[in-house]
Amino acid sequence: MKIIGFTYYEGSVEMVLKGDSCLLVNKKPFFTPDWSNDMRMSRCIVLRVSRLGKCIAAKFADRYYDAVAPGADFCAYDKLSKAKLSGSSWTQATCFDYSLAVGEWIDSRTPGIDDSEWAISIREAIAATSQIMTIRQGDLIYIHTKNAPEAVQRDEIISGPAWAEDKLYCKIK
Repeated sequence: MKIIGFTYYEGSVEMVLKGDSCLLVNKKPFFTPDWSNDMRMSRCIVLRVSRLGKCIAAKFADRYYDAVAPGADFCAYDKLSKAKLSGSSWTQATCFDYSLAVGEWIDSRTPGIDDSEWAISIREAIAATSQIMTIRQGDLIYIHTKNAPEAVQRDEIISGPAWAEDKLYCKIK
């Protein structure tokens, strides 16, 4: 399984690959790592790929996912700032264990999901990913909103957006 993300950072969209150890599911709490003093969270939508595809045209992208879930992508902003300054990888800042909380899956045709708030449209994300690598059933694609990341504090509870408010629950510890 691959986890492919489209993050929105300083006005541009970046593609990020995460390992499966990054997933935080089943309403488990997120423990802030000891090595970061500036943990932030970006809200995202997570797509579950439902079939094999390569070089998919955007107009056919809706055929390649069957469910969506609200998500929260955690990032160590102090490490990200250092990586940006030094030109090094974002890996430590964004791809650590349990850095992507995924809520409950709902049908992809759920009303109320508005593409305009995301960093890139769902169709563009699937098309862009499939140009670089084959997507397979079970792969996940997540897309950040264009909003600035939110600082997280211990004992805070993260919930889903309006279209899936009761589908994401994550306590910060």
